[in-house]
Amino acid sequence: MNLTDYAIERKTVSWMVTILLLAGGVLAFFNLGRLEDPEFTIKQAVVVTAYPGASSMEVEEEVTLPIETAIQQLPYVDHVTSISSAGLSQVTVEMKSIYRKKDLAQIWDEMRRKINDLAPSLPLGSRPPVVNDDFGDVYGMFMAVTGAGYSHQELNDYVDFLRRELVLVDGVGKVSIGGGLERQIIIEINRAKLNSHNISVTALKQLLQNQNLVTNAGNLRIGTEFIRISSTGNYSNVEQIRDILLGQTGDELIYLSDVANVKIDYVQPPRHVYHFNSENALTIGVSFASGVNVVEVGQSVRARLAELDYTRPIGVELATIYDQPRQVENSVNDFLVSLGQALAIVVVVLLLTMGARSGVLMSLILLLTICATFIVMDIYNINLHRISLGALIIALGMLVDNAIVITDGILIGIKQGLSTRDAAKRIVGQTMWPLFGATVISVTAFAPIGLSPDASGEFTGSLFWILFISLLISWLFAITLTPFLASVMFRGKKPTKDSGNESDKSEIDSSDSQQLDDPYQSIFYQIYKGLLLFTLRWRWVTTFVMIATMATAVYGFKYVNKAFFPPSNLPMFTADYWLPQGSDIRSTIEDMAALEVKIRAHEGIDQVTTTVGTTAERFMLTYQGERSFANFGQFIIRVKSYNDMPEIRNWVLNLLKEEAPQAFVKTNQFQIGPATKAKIEARLSGPDPEELRRLASEVIDIYRDDPDTINIRNDWRERSKVLQPQFAEAEARRLGISKADIDSAILMNVKGLEIAKMRDGSSILPIILRPPLNERSNVEQLSDIQVFSPVLNRYVSIDQVVQEIGLAWEDPLVMRRDRKRTIQVWVDADPNSDTNSFALFERLRPQVEALDLPPGYELSWGGEFEAQSKANKAVFAFVPLGVLVMFAITIMLFNSFRQTMVVWLTLPLAVIGVTSGLLTFNQPFAFTALLGFLSLSGMLLKNGIVLIEEIKRLNEEEGLNMHDSITRAAVSRMRPVTMAAITTVLGLIPLLSDVFFAPLAVTIMFGLAAATILTLIVVPVLFSIFYGVSYRRGETI
Repeated sequence: MNLTDYAIERKTVSWMVTILLLAGGVLAFFNLGRLEDPEFTIKQAVVVTAYPGASSMEVEEEVTLPIETAIQQLPYVDHVTSISSAGLSQVTVEMKSIYRKKDLAQIWDEMRRKINDLAPSLPLGSRPPVVNDDFGDVYGMFMAVTGAGYSHQELNDYVDFLRRELVLVDGVGKVSIGGGLERQIIIEINRAKLNSHNISVTALKQLLQNQNLVTNAGNLRIGTEFIRISSTGNYSNVEQIRDILLGQTGDELIYLSDVANVKIDYVQPPRHVYHFNSENALTIGVSFASGVNVVEVGQSVRARLAELDYTRPIGVELATIYDQPRQVENSVNDFLVSLGQALAIVVVVLLLTMGARSGVLMSLILLLTICATFIVMDIYNINLHRISLGALIIALGMLVDNAIVITDGILIGIKQGLSTRDAAKRIVGQTMWPLFGATVISVTAFAPIGLSPDASGEFTGSLFWILFISLLISWLFAITLTPFLASVMFRGKKPTKDSGNESDKSEIDSSDSQQLDDPYQSIFYQIYKGLLLFTLRWRWVTTFVMIATMATAVYGFKYVNKAFFPPSNLPMFTADYWLPQGSDIRSTIEDMAALEVKIRAHEGIDQVTTTVGTTAERFMLTYQGERSFANFGQFIIRVKSYNDMPEIRNWVLNLLKEEAPQAFVKTNQFQIGPATKAKIEARLSGPDPEELRRLASEVIDIYRDDPDTINIRNDWRERSKVLQPQFAEAEARRLGISKADIDSAILMNVKGLEIAKMRDGSSILPIILRPPLNERSNVEQLSDIQVFSPVLNRYVSIDQVVQEIGLAWEDPLVMRRDRKRTIQVWVDADPNSDTNSFALFERLRPQVEALDLPPGYELSWGGEFEAQSKANKAVFAFVPLGVLVMFAITIMLFNSFRQTMVVWLTLPLAVIGVTSGLLTFNQPFAFTALLGFLSLSGMLLKNGIVLIEEIKRLNEEEGLNMHDSITRAAVSRMRPVTMAAITTVLGLIPLLSDVFFAPLAVTIMFGLAAATILTLIVVPVLFSIFYGVSYRRGETI
């Protein structure tokens, strides 16, 4: 007994399975995790090493280069980039795209060991390297805390309280605080008094350090007890520091408060500052644990915040910058509506074209298939998100393909006098393995998406797995539950021996019945039959017309716009603000605070978040971050209506250019999928910074000559000034003063010198020694600096050991890529022009590549060109294997090379529909469109397989001549083939409104529609040509 017989005969079991699938599917659906986008592994880590006092070149050669060399020894590395700036090395390592989250933890540990082994060999004065690999954390709930009239410390205390409470909520992974200022203890010395008492900085430093050391005084046995001895004298607050005894002059005791003012203040300049709607702010970022339903966790976080609202000080406001749970809820709900619309469209199409009972049967099979898919998704932790829901919508029309073939065959069998069971057994026996092969081919067509190791493949990989699961389930249900439900819904009489008698025909629903002697007499069959015979008669003309049409479509494809990943429809955008390199972060803060007020004046803007010093915490997976730069800031702007965003974005850009001509500004729309810093990026590598800047200048000139370019810049930015005190070595040696003594004296007088640390509970506060602001506010006061001479045992003027203070220019940033100095020159296409980034790149590329590069210098391309090339390479790496598997399956099904070639020669016909569709809807050929184009091959092969298998059966089993087999098979398979295409095409209509899936939907809809219509003509024509079948009238259909 096969599966079909078992399903029909064991009705109780079949009903039980049906009910369990429905109930299990509903439960699984509500249990599935919900995300905005698929979980995506950030394969980057940053090694940060401070080297105070070193120039960018010294940092590069002494710190960055050894770290890069150590990291490059790891076999997992894709590429290494670095930023060497004054006193700081930032090395970014990106691992190969084949590694996933479970692999990276071990890889990062191995890299840490490499860096730790290297640390002792780094130059004296450098700090231990710090490895940061937390780039995968996405703080999906991103909030701002403001409070007019409240001090920073008061806000910080409240935010820290919230952090400690929110991290306890189930499903919360981490809670991060942004914009916090670091506290320090300031000792503002009176240099005159310090000099008069001959107290050196070194002596003061040693005194404070020794005073606060935790030392062991031991234990003492007293009787039966063993008592610990702990002496007092450590300082734990500012008052105790003020009372530290420095020494004695005559009978007078000298305390620290006699020569200095001691206070607690914040580190200046700050490293990272937030404003929210023109108020100083701190941010709270909440990330979620892996695999949770972020909608439910978001509700829990909001509920906890509501419970804690009584602790919020009056006047303190907690505002939302970005709420991923609400975004996910809205996004999933919108997609569920689209899924419902697609399901309704497919059901209506089935009811209208297949009849009432047939339509209900296949609709039920479709519902059961979706329920079973939800169950498998729940088992394998595949969440609901943009990609998986889109995959379900794409699959909807394809899921009924197998059921349509089986149901249509059952109906035809019943009309020919068979019982429902016999009709089911016959059609399942005829088509089970061809349908299985065609289903495997359809799945294999999507395999390059799921198997691609690239970032783009990881992002869209669930598309393949959903289709893999659902299509295989649809085949299984087609040979089991479809015959079972047909036996329930299509009640007929058992046939007599003479099955041709009219009285013995099955009684079926009138909506499904046609003339019993010939089921192919309707007007649609007759029209198709006439067209088919015409094309078979003029087969070579038909072939020529098809080739000419396809060539026209290939030519027209060059007019289709190109893109990588589309922008998001989130009503937010960013505006980057760059002052000249070397600017003080306080100037950046002042500029952006003034501009923020003007930006908020636009009535279409809802809120503005300003981050200065670096970008915000990653609150979206595709949010592009920047490293720490004092001259950088970013406005994160939310608008009231997405439709108004292009106009507001232009208005903001023009405002910033008019109000801040000294700055470089650019606006960015959030992207769906992996994004790049610029659309077009030229990389120039070589040894000499001067030559690299010259070459970059030539590239910039080429960019500027094109009227469609904007945002032209390079990543080395402008040179900056550096003050260079000229060390008088001979005089300094006589006075016992070293270069380090001079640098320490200057540091103390311009910024402050850390001389000790104080424990404040769980915090460690640095103690900074410096003069008052009025003694260190301008360049002229550098000459007033005093340096302690151990030979004379007193302070001497810095003029005695410094000849002069010169002014020079330096490269503040040295960028490297894969251990080569590399300057990146960026440009974007003007969104207000008629061109796109790919067309602009094709114009600029030959001009840049025509530059004469000196020996040892090389040019490469990044940006979207590199990103798409990597994505396409990763996808196409598996296309040959997929094609080979599909070709092999076709050969095994047909056992004929000629029949296989007939099917495969129909695939290029899809170009006709794809080109016309993309041009009609003005959609770009994006990465998703490429995926849709690859998937078309499986759909079209499936149609051809169904048609050719029927030709073979009629010829080999029923003994019809080849001409009649071709025409009859084509007519009999017209409804299943067209119905499969119609349900798929119409089911994709809801995706046309989605910016991410629209290119894919248009590609499949138009490609499948055109190719299906043409396949019904071209396959019979090619078959007749390959087999030399002559046209004749009087065929039997």
